[in-house]
Amino acid sequence: MNREHVEMSHARIFENNKKWVETMKASDPKYFEKLSSGQIPDYLYIGCADSRVPANEIMGLGAGEVFTTRNIANLVPNTDLSVMSVINYAVRHLKVKHIVVCGHYGCGGVLAAMTPADLGLLNPWLRNIRDVYRLHEAELDALPKGEERYKRLVELNVVEQCRNVIKTAAVQQSYEANGYPIVHGWVFDLHDGLLKDLDVNFEDMLKGIKKIYNLGCEPEEEPVNDVAE
Repeated sequence: MNREHVEMSHARIFENNKKWVETMKASDPKYFEKLSSGQIPDYLYIGCADSRVPANEIMGLGAGEVFTTRNIANLVPNTDLSVMSVINYAVRHLKVKHIVVCGHYGCGGVLAAMTPADLGLLNPWLRNIRDVYRLHEAELDALPKGEERYKRLVELNVVEQCRNVIKTAAVQQSYEANGYPIVHGWVFDLHDGLLKDLDVNFEDMLKGIKKIYNLGCEPEEEPVNDVAE
């Protein structure tokens, strides 16, 4: 690929943008006026960075309807300030009603995590997926090696990331006060374009983690011990 081709590819984006603007104005003359007035999305979408999974399009929703964050293998580690900040903002300020963790079959991040190899900088990130494998080792090892085990790990990874979302104070406190957001786990199939609902039982999962991860209520004030007696 030569430099001329690269520059042409980049220029094409701006031509496409102009065509898109004209199309949107033709369908709704006030489209950009409404778009610039603010956002009130009902959904927070946490997805994989894979370029083949366009969040709004697979959900059939338009601009302003889905708040999104994406990373390799749709992870929600508590050490990732980016995804934690997105969840906090979406819940406390945008008041989203639903949080979706969406994985996809054919995920390169999950496949890499199943590969016994040193992948350098990716190692600490992929460890999150390998920890999911460790938690569900018996179930996964009972499946044949190959596609079936791989697809099941994609699903289990989504479920565990839903659990990580539910562990956050913002989600717990908002749900206690308002009855939302509800957390969902989905998988997108690249072969047919369909979404699979993993039927994550949000309320049962919330109850299950509260013994250890209960951040829903303000902590009771503890008496201060008098050091000097």
